[in-house]
Amino acid sequence: MSMRRRAFTLVELLVVIAIIGVLVALLLPAVQAAREAARRATCQSHQRQLGLALHNFHDAHGVFPASGWTMLGPGNPSGKSVGWRALVLPYLEQTALHSLYDFDVHWWEGRNLVAAPQTVKVYQCPSVPQRLSVLSAVAKPPRPAMTFPRPLAPTDFEALMGVQATIDPQYATALANRSVMFRNSTTRMAEVTDGTSQTIVVVECAARPLVYRGRTARADLANDQGQGWIDSEGPFSLDGANADGSLTGQGPSLTPRAMNATNENEPFAFHPGGAHFLFADGHVQFIGEGVPLFVLAALCTRGAGEVVALP
Repeated sequence: MSMRRRAFTLVELLVVIAIIGVLVALLLPAVQAAREAARRATCQSHQRQLGLALHNFHDAHGVFPASGWTMLGPGNPSGKSVGWRALVLPYLEQTALHSLYDFDVHWWEGRNLVAAPQTVKVYQCPSVPQRLSVLSAVAKPPRPAMTFPRPLAPTDFEALMGVQATIDPQYATALANRSVMFRNSTTRMAEVTDGTSQTIVVVECAARPLVYRGRTARADLANDQGQGWIDSEGPFSLDGANADGSLTGQGPSLTPRAMNATNENEPFAFHPGGAHFLFADGHVQFIGEGVPLFVLAALCTRGAGEVVALP
């Protein structure tokens, strides 16, 4: 007896392929969402570590680190240009890198250019999709124009120095518009009179110096701040941006967005719907990008006396 072998017909094969395609299409967004959730959790963990490091620096020196030093101060015995991330290295289990850093010269001099390319994972957000290799910098006195032997290692977290008066005239004085860490500051915990749980100290400002407008990378636009973790010129103050991120600091006439319009010295993250913010008490909170600019501004001052609640 002859036996006929059964096989798939072409129609059956196409049906199976179509079903598999539908299942993959349904599954892919869930996989991507799970991956982003993991990246977001890592980003949050990194900021929590930064919060602990800032508190340990405060315990050691009696003040929070300045966003950037240009004169003699706590942790900066020689009065050189140095940023806050270099100051907190020993509190992030980066003792070897801290030992390599030379506080007797500016961050762009001597063996600091050996430290500058060293990656510090806690300074990075894993959700960033694209970066620039920073091999040069324009002059920004007292720093000259420079060419670096190796690319500067990046950072996605920056000290928020305060609030610009363009948001509201009440922020026209330094007493009202300062946050905790600003240029040459020596802020004690007791001076955060708005409450440490109500005062933002560090924000996400991801992917700099590559400029983003919304989720679009703009390699045709230049930015000379936030070039690497070692850079002391990256901190900024909140001022809001228009919807497409092309204008900042224009006040209420912009119908301003508080975050994620641009990373040109504005809070900016690649997490869907918002960004992480580190507060002075060490807690990290995810704030939705729909938060009114005036509400976020109130959280970015340490002693302006605003009463605010996040929606």
